[in-house]
Amino acid sequence: MSEKDTDVRPSHFIRHIIDQDLKSGAHTSIHTRFPPEPNGYLHIGHAKSICLNFGLAQDYQGQCNLRFDDTNPEKEDVDFVRSIQEDVKWLGFAWDGDICYSSRYFDQLYGYAMELIEKGLAYVCFLDAEQTRLYRGTLTEPGKPSPYRDTPIEENKALFEKMRRGEFKEGECVLRAKIDMASDFICMRDPVIYRIKFAQHHQTGDTWCIYPMYDFTHCISDAIEEITHSLCTLEFQDNRRLYDWVLDHISIPARPRQYEFSRLNLEYTMMSKRKLSELVERQIVSGWDDPRMPTIVGLRRRGYTPASIRQFCQRIGVTKQENCVEMSMLEACIRDDLNENAPRAMAVLDPVKLVIENFDGATQYLQAPCHPTHEHMGGRTLPFTQEIWIDRADFREEANKKYKRLVLGKEVRLRNAYVIKAERAEKDAQGVIQTIYCSYDPDTLGQAPADGRKVKGVIHWVSAQECAPAEFRIYDRLFNVAQVKDLDADLNPDSLEVKQGFVEIGLQDAEAEYAYQFEREGYFCADSKYSSSNQLVFNRTVALRDTWAG
Repeated sequence: MSEKDTDVRPSHFIRHIIDQDLKSGAHTSIHTRFPPEPNGYLHIGHAKSICLNFGLAQDYQGQCNLRFDDTNPEKEDVDFVRSIQEDVKWLGFAWDGDICYSSRYFDQLYGYAMELIEKGLAYVCFLDAEQTRLYRGTLTEPGKPSPYRDTPIEENKALFEKMRRGEFKEGECVLRAKIDMASDFICMRDPVIYRIKFAQHHQTGDTWCIYPMYDFTHCISDAIEEITHSLCTLEFQDNRRLYDWVLDHISIPARPRQYEFSRLNLEYTMMSKRKLSELVERQIVSGWDDPRMPTIVGLRRRGYTPASIRQFCQRIGVTKQENCVEMSMLEACIRDDLNENAPRAMAVLDPVKLVIENFDGATQYLQAPCHPTHEHMGGRTLPFTQEIWIDRADFREEANKKYKRLVLGKEVRLRNAYVIKAERAEKDAQGVIQTIYCSYDPDTLGQAPADGRKVKGVIHWVSAQECAPAEFRIYDRLFNVAQVKDLDADLNPDSLEVKQGFVEIGLQDAEAEYAYQFEREGYFCADSKYSSSNQLVFNRTVALRDTWAG
């Protein structure tokens, strides 16, 4: 991480807790963890948790683990494990020690489950899923005990061992904690802590056919790793009672504490892995890394930078209040970053040919800065030829005074080049302009016309002889509404527009995911999947201004 990211460390309630714990001597150092389930790609909401957990460990000279809570082999994959590691590194963070896996603790977890059975605090239950739901009760009605709740301890031990050996079918029975079927909190009504799954696990193979539930695994994994502050989002607030109950009733020395903060909800998108997975499976998007997706790989492919995402996570803060963050805040962060750090270039997305009739035909090589204020970024060479491409929207045969671009009989300046005057236009049979014929003033390179006439408009261009053809993918928000409710009804049908045009010749070897400001068009980067020196494809990272404002 850069020093710029850590110049200001806004305070929040978790920092206050840590400060108090260190001051009181409850802890001499802090130890956090980022514990994703490897069942999908990470999204911008996970980035908030990454920045919080790793950022706190850095700020307090503590430690932060990367731990995969991998207890559901049917939905997990080594590809997700790999991608999560890459995302954490790309965001600028490094975990302490080896990568942790909850699956590495399966022997210990089995032992703690057996300890609960021996204490009369867990039992094997043969109710099916529908019966279990009916017995659980509702938010207004207490549950009722399972008929298997009072099975003798020795019998429960034997039954659990049979589960372990694979002597029951999937769904035939589960291991449940014996807590309180009348609890106001449904998560405390004898929750399932082990179930049977005959599935290959990406880390343990077929060693196990029973797998612990997340709520049982998570707290014990925290304790095994001696996590001091277990940070999670508000939907786990009620589950803290189960987190504490498990640790209170097993013989494990460490005693981590769970603290909840509000999850990140972002306008015009969704943060549900299940819904994001549906977008991919139904091919509404091209994959998890589609630049319209809120996934970290999607944002990266679109041209977002680690610094911009870290800045965004810092700006939104850490609170206990649920809210929905405006998409414009995320876009403002990337604009702020790229305005300072992205080199400038010119690209014509909707080209029309312009011929400078009084130009002698010999190519001139003009110099232009890579950034208007940062001299250290150097310069670039622009070939200036008789034929150039300009954007079709930058020319009109007639226009009012508010139009500051090229008009027949009027002048405009070509960016970093000369003043030109439109003389006539050639159209096809359908009346579509094919070629614009102009004259240029050779004495206006880098200076105003000698006779003092004022030229207000400036347009971008590229040489028609020395340029690189390119495809431009103009990505917009995936959904039309800020609060997405219906995946199909709320989809934005215009979230992707593809254009064919040209870029400066110097961009023919543009580095993937490295953003440029295409002057007057927006910020773009070469696509990491499809772009090559033979076929340039540029993704628009963000427009130069918020087109959705108001």
